[in-house]
Amino acid sequence: MKPAGEILESMIEKGTHEINREREGLFLSSISAGLDIGFGPLLMGVILTLSAGSYGDLSTELLLASAYSVGFIFVILGRSELFTEHTTLAVMPVIDGKAPIKKLGRLWGIVYAGNIIGGIFFTGLAVLLMPGLGVITPEAFGTIAHKLVSHPVHWLLAAGIFAGWLMGLLAWLVTSAENTIGRVFFIWMVTATIGMLHLPHSIAGNVEVLMGLFTTSNVTTIDYLKFLSLSTIGNAIGGAIFVGLMKYGQITRGAK
Repeated sequence: MKPAGEILESMIEKGTHEINREREGLFLSSISAGLDIGFGPLLMGVILTLSAGSYGDLSTELLLASAYSVGFIFVILGRSELFTEHTTLAVMPVIDGKAPIKKLGRLWGIVYAGNIIGGIFFTGLAVLLMPGLGVITPEAFGTIAHKLVSHPVHWLLAAGIFAGWLMGLLAWLVTSAENTIGRVFFIWMVTATIGMLHLPHSIAGNVEVLMGLFTTSNVTTIDYLKFLSLSTIGNAIGGAIFVGLMKYGQITRGAK
């Protein structure tokens, strides 16, 4: 593991590069991330369809959580742009005075829009094509979506903060890892935790809830918009404040 100061410097350098990156490249990379992350929810649907278990069964929950992490492994190791990574990563150079907050807003806006567009496109393909292969049912899509939208507003916001917090920690841990095996382990550990706790991740959840919206009447457009807005706000707060500001303050003030 790298020293804390070295991790911070690396994150500031990487965040500065991303903030100053050319607009078109950012957008295309973020669309790619929105597409790739959809494989996690898709595999979850396959497991729910083929497994004799269901939510609440320990073995099935572990399988679902591991499947959920697959999309994140694809995105992060593939170096695509993921909004919830940048809630911490891109905040670092702004806190350090190396980039203006206006550029942070530009980065967040481009990456978030691309992630959502990619997720919508992936969901459309999955809903149209996958049931015909016989490995997934529309009911599985609805079950996954219902797990996220069947909560009150305050839960979505609070749980979204926890999910953003964990994703911020993941950005820190991935930067600290010195080899690919270590990165894969950290990605699996953190995102499987989000999956096990059913915390709302705005980008992966965009695919999960859309799958239910497209296949069942139990998920409405209002449910989708409520989920997306509150999880996004919570993710941003968790990543920027609970990880970005705290880690930066801890290290720059000489804490060990």
